[in-house]
Amino acid sequence: MIINFSRIINFAVKDFSRNKGVSLSAVFVLLVMVILASSMLFFWGMADYLITQIQDKIDITAYFKDNIQEKDIVIIKDEIVKIASIKGVEYISKDQALQNFTEKYGNNEIFQKALLEVGGNPFLPSLNIKTDGNPEQFQEVSNILAQEKFTDLIEKVDFAEKKDIINRVFSIRSSVTKAGLFLGIILIAIAIFVVFSTIKLTVNAEKEEITTMRIVGANNWFIQGPFIIQGIIYGFLASIICFALCMIASHLLSNKIAVMLPGFDLFNYFLSNMWIFALVQVGFGIGVGAISSFLAVQKHLK
Repeated sequence: MIINFSRIINFAVKDFSRNKGVSLSAVFVLLVMVILASSMLFFWGMADYLITQIQDKIDITAYFKDNIQEKDIVIIKDEIVKIASIKGVEYISKDQALQNFTEKYGNNEIFQKALLEVGGNPFLPSLNIKTDGNPEQFQEVSNILAQEKFTDLIEKVDFAEKKDIINRVFSIRSSVTKAGLFLGIILIAIAIFVVFSTIKLTVNAEKEEITTMRIVGANNWFIQGPFIIQGIIYGFLASIICFALCMIASHLLSNKIAVMLPGFDLFNYFLSNMWIFALVQVGFGIGVGAISSFLAVQKHLK
């Protein structure tokens, strides 16, 4: 068994060296496919970051009546904190709300004049609530705030105003995930077809040798083995080259992407997910190479 396996590897390496033109073509085709697969990972990372940033800016704010004591607001806050996936609940007093407004619009004369005309502090104490972005979490918070025991304390909850936006953002995240999976399946199918056509050239070039091996009694595994090993070599070489190209490209494009997507560091994203990129590239390259080789030889044997 070990001897046969070593022979298969030896035949694969010799065929790879002998048919350099076809081998380089197969590596190049696989490289293009692995690059496309890697591009999808970058796209998912940027899309996820963008959607997360939007979700983080969406929150529920509950405004309390002017005469409500802080201890009563804390009771509601403690009940909301018990909900799973709550990222944070921030209590903002009247004075803090006025200070935040002043810091944000201190240079805006229109807002400052309006504030002077109103007189005093027109702001209400509030709770600013952030969840994981799931509409069900927002609805759960809204249901707590809508309880009868709290109706005399709360002046207004802005969930109804933001409900459509929340649902739309969550729907976009779900659609991006489904579209990514769909495109991934299509890419794998196209990659197998294209690489299959390329590797078939190698099989045709070895047609007489395959026929001779069949005549002398070699089994299918012994005939298919060298071609499958070659497919694995093609995929492995393509994944190594792709990994290096991704590292260089993410470093060079990082600043340009940051202009379009502030706060997102493409190179840092690649480094943080380096092992995921490596596994996907190696798995995709070797998998497609091996499957394509198997199908190409299998068709010829039939």
